Amino acid sequence: MADNKRLAFSIVQFLHDQLSSGGLSSDAQESLEVALQCLETAFGVSVEDKDLAVSQTLPEIFASVTKQEDAPEDKTNSYSDSPTEEQLAEAEHLKTDGNDQMKVENFSAAVEFYSKAIQLNPQNAVYYCNRAAAYSKLGNYAGAVQDCEHAIGIDPNYSKAYGRMGLALASLNKYTEAVSYYNKALELDPDNDTYKANLQIAEQKMESSPAGALGGVDLAGFLSNPGFMNMASNLMNNPQMQQMMSGMLSGAYSPMGGATSPGAQTGAGGGANDISGLIQAGQQFAQQMQQQNPELIEQLRSQIRSRPPSSAGNEEP
Repeated sequence: MADNKRLAFSIVQFLHDQLSSGGLSSDAQESLEVALQCLETAFGVSVEDKDLAVSQTLPEIFASVTKQEDAPEDKTNSYSDSPTEEQLAEAEHLKTDGNDQMKVENFSAAVEFYSKAIQLNPQNAVYYCNRAAAYSKLGNYAGAVQDCEHAIGIDPNYSKAYGRMGLALASLNKYTEAVSYYNKALELDPDNDTYKANLQIAEQKMESSPAGALGGVDLAGFLSNPGFMNMASNLMNNPQMQQMMSGMLSGAYSPMGGATSPGAQTGAGGGANDISGLIQAGQQFAQQMQQQNPELIEQLRSQIRSRPPSSAGNEEP
């Protein structure tokens, strides 16, 4: 209570000084007098209670506080704009660890490594762009967009950041915006086939009608895309793929990747072994396509994930 009375006295003193200084209109003076009477009655103080005075008047206390707030921040204990050599080396090591996690599809761990690298060196556009790729793999397209914005802000000529921004926006069904970012990526890297293919897909999605899609997936757009078809053609001309498909169709390909012994097949056409071989062939085909153009395949996956449930009400796996 003593502190409240001392504060009330300081306010009363301030208001009394304002009245004594003059220069106030009659209405303002009357208002201050009423305020003084209310404060003095409420707190039981008056301007005569000099024992309640503090070392500084209310205006002096206020001036001292505002001076501190307006002073430039002391940055001696914070990170400087230029990280130390040790911090730069550690950030690069963390980025490499993040890249390794991406290769084994441990995307959550990759995000953690990239985030630590960013903390050490927040002015490196590559770290944000790499984390955007990890976010996209996790389905966090909003986070990917934000990281791409950071990367572009740091390096406006970073083509990969524009390309990954286009992928994230396309995954959010924002095809018009995606097209603009793919165009910018191609402006900076005009020979990049991935950007060309993804740009064409985004443009087709802008123009496609619901009738042009199957189950919410624009397969026609992919099948008419030159980049997609060239990639598929190259894979089918691969000797390893041809041998695998030939062996499967002839019944000599087992689901474990080896040749089957005569009579080991069941039913017409090889039965279960041929079905398993077909499944494995499809998986290997998808893996190789993923390696050749991960962004194109990610866009197809995004369309599949975002398509509406079937009429039977089954949820997507």
